[in-house]
Amino acid sequence: MSGRLNSAQPYALGLFRMVVGLLFACHGAASLFGVLGGASGTGGTVEAGTWPGWYAAVIQLVGGGLVLLGLGTRAAALVSSGSMAYAYFKVHQPGALWPMENGGEASAMFCWAFLLLAFTGSGAFGLDRLFARRASEPEQAATERQTPVAA
Repeated sequence: MSGRLNSAQPYALGLFRMVVGLLFACHGAASLFGVLGGASGTGGTVEAGTWPGWYAAVIQLVGGGLVLLGLGTRAAALVSSGSMAYAYFKVHQPGALWPMENGGEASAMFCWAFLLLAFTGSGAFGLDRLFARRASEPEQAATERQTPVAA
């Protein structure tokens, strides 16, 4: 059983990354474009350039999209994690200690999920892997040409 779970790990991680990225991008789209219930469920949008709401929404949309695609996953996840840590400690935590009391469950969960992805990378199905494979093919071919053949 452990062998099967280990062999499925990159695929589970890839699916996890895609779901987390999609949900995060939806938060950004809601705040920027008023879709999916809009900003804070009001149907509205955040005013362009306002701190920190508009910047958070841009990070959510762009970071979530990049993580969803698996493109620059580690960097996008690290920035996204940091933005959610900021949201938790500056917006939610002053209201109460525990996330259940201060409404910060989503911020805390996204923060930790993105921190995990920053360390693990994109897993399967990510564009990161596709580009890394293509970039390494010419290097491997050049190395093979330079390696002397034993006589």
